[in-house]
Amino acid sequence: MKQTLYYIGGILLVVGAVLPLLWPEVAPYVFGLGALIYAPCRITDRYEGRSLTIRRLRRQQVLGALLMVVAAGLMFMSAWQIRPCRGGEWKIVLIIAVFIEAYTVFRIDHEMKKEQQG
Repeated sequence: MKQTLYYIGGILLVVGAVLPLLWPEVAPYVFGLGALIYAPCRITDRYEGRSLTIRRLRRQQVLGALLMVVAAGLMFMSAWQIRPCRGGEWKIVLIIAVFIEAYTVFRIDHEMKKEQQG
């Protein structure tokens, strides 16, 4: 169930990030829903191993998930023209969050394989 919600949240995030090009009125709602589904799944994910590197990377993943929620909030502010964020600030936060998420996914996978080998 959790894995299914994780995938649904991720798909909604991607669709919501692309929707401003096609349907900007709906995009914040889709992205916001995706962020609210994705972030708790990512935050409640646990690592019970002993590797300090993986624990650090997990904390970075939590930061990335929280930045997705912040990006959703900024997207709503941009859509509703709420000061001080009327432009594309959400895009900057989204790029940072995606970079953190992508980096940690590949690094955790590498560290897990290294941990299993020795």
